Amino acid sequence: MRESCGIFGIYAPGVDVARVTFFGLYALQHRGQESAGIATADGKRIYLHTSMGLVSQAFTEDELTELEGHIAIGHTRYSTTGSSRPGNAQPIVARNNSLTIALAHNGNIINAKFLRDELCQMGYEFTTTTDSEVIANLAISSPEHRLADKIKYTMRRLQGAYSLVILTKDKLIGVRDLMGVRPLCLGTIDGGWVIASESCALDHIGAQFVREIEPGEIVIINKNGVKSFSENNDRKALCIFEYIYFARPDSIIQGKLLYLARQAMGKILAREYPVEADLVMGVPDSATAAGIGYAIASDIPYCEGLIKNRYVGRTFIEPDQRLRDLGVKLKFNPLSETIAGKRLVVVDDSIVRGTTTPKVVAMLKRAGAREVHLRICSPPIRHPCFFGVDMATRWELIAAHKTVDEIRDTIGADSLGYISIEGLIESIGLPREIFCLACFTGEYPIPVQLEMDKLALEAIPSGSLSELGGS
Repeated sequence: MRESCGIFGIYAPGVDVARVTFFGLYALQHRGQESAGIATADGKRIYLHTSMGLVSQAFTEDELTELEGHIAIGHTRYSTTGSSRPGNAQPIVARNNSLTIALAHNGNIINAKFLRDELCQMGYEFTTTTDSEVIANLAISSPEHRLADKIKYTMRRLQGAYSLVILTKDKLIGVRDLMGVRPLCLGTIDGGWVIASESCALDHIGAQFVREIEPGEIVIINKNGVKSFSENNDRKALCIFEYIYFARPDSIIQGKLLYLARQAMGKILAREYPVEADLVMGVPDSATAAGIGYAIASDIPYCEGLIKNRYVGRTFIEPDQRLRDLGVKLKFNPLSETIAGKRLVVVDDSIVRGTTTPKVVAMLKRAGAREVHLRICSPPIRHPCFFGVDMATRWELIAAHKTVDEIRDTIGADSLGYISIEGLIESIGLPREIFCLACFTGEYPIPVQLEMDKLALEAIPSGSLSELGGS
């Protein structure tokens, strides 16, 4: 499973907004590691720099200095539609005779191909294979005159998930889709305003959290302050995996600190699936809090049984086949002296394809673990996501075609327990009806017949009516 993208925006006259955006994106690096970019505006024009790689690799000191202005937006990308290549890095710029905007997007638009075909027929040309460029061109092509009305028009046409930051030469705009699938929050800094995917980005730059941007809300910031406009929708569908895995544990979403929610998941797993064991460990880093929660509730000591190399997968240097075959050995190293001869409870965030988990179990047993009892912080994932999570196709999902006992045998664990949906909701402490649980239940918040493969149209020549791509 891969993260969504991270987006950031700032309106702050007198502040080095490009540099602040750089550090804001740094705090959101966990949401995407393929490319990064920043666009700025000074009231007269828009400046842009994008590059492949991590935030720390994407900008030099000189490049940040050239990004002038008092408004900025930034993006760190994991591709959900469209391939990972320089031309698809964001923010993207779209323009016509009356309006120029830069846009950064977290989410996935499931009717993007239809909208792109329509825009091509209107004469709009596309330089990327992303659904984000579809959103940008749809906004500037709107027949409405006021900016807020153009965005409302765009929202009514889009189907899927989107949190957006948009830049004009003199305004910063934040937009969250009608269902609120992806998080977005608002803060203040030095008399200015900040928008970010997660509250942890505000903490890192010394900004103060004000509130979350609501589902269906448009926030427009300019020299006169902040204005809010809303499009109403009764159906809410916040992605439950923001709590399980995607967002950082020090972020707050819907008033809930994610670290405590994940710790509660571990406590409920201990209640739902107790077992006699000597040690509890969480698979780092996403399941560490849940592992601690399981240990607290079960009164079994917690240990660090695996040490994670946090820099694996963060380089352009390709491993040779021998290193590639090592797989999880490059990512984790077991503490053999700690776990040898012990019965382990191993807490992890999820099992998706079931390809990595057997290697982790085997590694622990080779290191001397006598038993490995696996506990999972998500219910079985039986259905794919079409709203911005690059999860898997249904035939790749192990829980779509195997029972829990069959999965246990496949991964080589001595026992296996998934948290129940009811237990998961209890751990977060928010109403079930505000969440999207489709990956567990198959009940999607909107029809998904228009879902499209991430790379389905990469080979279509640029400008073709049939070409598309994604955020």
